Amino acid sequence: MPSKLSLRRSLPASAQHAPGHVKHDNSAWRAQLREGILEPERPIIDAHHHFWARSGEHYLLEDYLSDVEAGHNIRASVYVECGSNYRTGGPEMMNRLGEVEFVEEQALKALTLLPNAQICGAIVGTADLTYGAEIAQLLDAELAASPERLRGIRLSTKWDPDEALNHGRYVVPPQLLLDADFREGFSLLAPRKLSFDALVYHPQIPELTDLARAFPETTIILNHIGGLVANTRSYRDRKDEAIAQWKASMKDLARCPNVVVKLGGLGMAYVDYGIHNRERPATSDELAHIWGPLLKYCIDVFGPDRCMFESNFPPDRDSVDFHVLWNAFKRIAGGYSQAEKHELFFGTAARAYRMNVTP
Repeated sequence: MPSKLSLRRSLPASAQHAPGHVKHDNSAWRAQLREGILEPERPIIDAHHHFWARSGEHYLLEDYLSDVEAGHNIRASVYVECGSNYRTGGPEMMNRLGEVEFVEEQALKALTLLPNAQICGAIVGTADLTYGAEIAQLLDAELAASPERLRGIRLSTKWDPDEALNHGRYVVPPQLLLDADFREGFSLLAPRKLSFDALVYHPQIPELTDLARAFPETTIILNHIGGLVANTRSYRDRKDEAIAQWKASMKDLARCPNVVVKLGGLGMAYVDYGIHNRERPATSDELAHIWGPLLKYCIDVFGPDRCMFESNFPPDRDSVDFHVLWNAFKRIAGGYSQAEKHELFFGTAARAYRMNVTP
């Protein structure tokens, strides 16, 4: 069965792997703001980050460890696929195995550099599920490459009528989550105890809800609060309507007990809160004011035990430094109980990704 996805070969190689992020080095800009670490003892599982080396930007294990060592108590992290280190030979369907092999090596290396934390303690690989039953070959190979850490699969299914938003690595057809071949591949996840990280734009959430109801045994982890793009060009003039649509869709999705939500991803430049264009970086207090209502809405409708904070680094460093980001999350969570905070920063991620981590 052929794939229903195709690489955006019309773009330069760097753009094929860069979903609308700031490409230049903004480290000097971010360095203008340094904050003291709030609640430094609070244990955290960073539920979402990447490694990559691309034209104009790199973020690898050593860069992540430098961020971790800035002061927040990162006890473990979840690596999520981003198109890095694919194999360059062999069948196209199998080339994604290279990323899992690479990250498994990085996880072992991290244990020697930071033995008291499980960096890349869970790995989310990728697989083109539109191959249907044939994709079992790749899933099994990825599990063999990382039997103790591979916990799930992510396949970007982002699509919008506004072509400016369709800047991912692959040309994604509309309504892919409803496609029969995709669902045939998706059906192979639960028997292998693999979750699915869903990367969509907010108008697609009803399609994800349909998928979640069709496969109640599969844990679905919604990335970046559901891809709210209310500030982007095609939605900006009807922002209130877009946010209302997002809220209604999220409330309906929350009725599916197999779905959990990642709180983050709002620092990416293309999400367009304008933070990356400021003369000086926003403080954690300012970020909590900007992002807080959206993240708290997710917590209200899903509950703290189905929400988890994510750094989404390096994409979110378009707008914020690592230590400031986690300070912002701690400010947003300030009104919740200690037990609820533990769920948001640690417990939900540990359960969703089946991680044996000591707080």
